[in-house]
Amino acid sequence: MSMSESVNSANTRSRSRMTLEDLPSPETRRWVASRKAAVVAAVRQGLLSEEAACARYSLTAEELDSWRSALEEHGVGALRTTRLQLYRAT
Repeated sequence: MSMSESVNSANTRSRSRMTLEDLPSPETRRWVASRKAAVVAAVRQGLLSEEAACARYSLTAEELDSWRSALEEHGVGALRTTRLQLYRAT
């Protein structure tokens, strides 16, 4: 899947109605970009509050906010751990 397809996929998910079943497991320890994007979309849609998302996934508010910012500014690719330095520098 190309970067633009990934962004379109995340945007589509964020526009369609999500349920808790669509979210990553609360026991998730490996955070791939698509899982981060799903959590951000759930907060955006009001499925989870920021506080509930942080509690459910043992995240800090700063971590969740960094995911949201990266997604909004650069798309799903910016959520990949291997790309963090590239996107932070811009």
